[in-house]
Amino acid sequence: MKLSRIALAGGVAASTVLLIAGPAAAHVSVQPVGEAAKGGYATLNFKVPNERDQASTVKVEVNFPADHPLSSVTPQAVPGWKIKIDKSKLDKPLEVHGKKITEAVSKVTWTADDSEIAPGYFQQFPVSVGALPEDADQLVFKAIQTYDNKEVVRWIEEPTAGGEEPDSPAPVLKLTAASDDHHGGGAADDAKEADDHKAADTEASAKETSTAASSSSSDTTARTLGIIGIVIGAAGVAFGVLAGRRRSA
Repeated sequence: MKLSRIALAGGVAASTVLLIAGPAAAHVSVQPVGEAAKGGYATLNFKVPNERDQASTVKVEVNFPADHPLSSVTPQAVPGWKIKIDKSKLDKPLEVHGKKITEAVSKVTWTADDSEIAPGYFQQFPVSVGALPEDADQLVFKAIQTYDNKEVVRWIEEPTAGGEEPDSPAPVLKLTAASDDHHGGGAADDAKEADDHKAADTEASAKETSTAASSSSSDTTARTLGIIGIVIGAAGVAFGVLAGRRRSA
């Protein structure tokens, strides 16, 4: 009997740990597709899990860092969700490819439209961003999650200096060392770029060969027509001479 009570108490304790650890681990997060290199471009996935058993997520707001504004923010369409992009004026304009950028995206909002994140499920919201800052090791994106029962969860707490995770942590993107091409994406993108260059070179070579063949064919045709013209002209002259002689006779 005593052993049964101990086992029961242990089971209750384990369940409590799971219930406490579960919600703490299931928070809004951000992960890059490939790598997020400083100075480069990357595709980010904002992962939003549903933490409630009796409510569904119907809106997700992601705030972009104002201390490191991004000149390019392009969300990917998500079936069943409407997208709203908010921009704000920059105190200090950015210079990108020789152009001055005076405003940047400050927030992206996804609102459920014939869709939602049901209990026990999660949804990813992809966004292409760049250029990532070169003078930072991480970017913090504060997020707000709204449920259909009007509950609002604010994932806005930044990491502490001691490394302890806060109760409602904001999504944090870790940046890697700058790559040579500043495009990010890793070896797959490098291979694709090499294939594109190879295809372009092959196409250019084919065009040159076709042009040379066409030019050669044109030269041959011109020469043939020239010879035929000379022969016809000579025949005409001979015919004229013979006709003149016949008249004289």
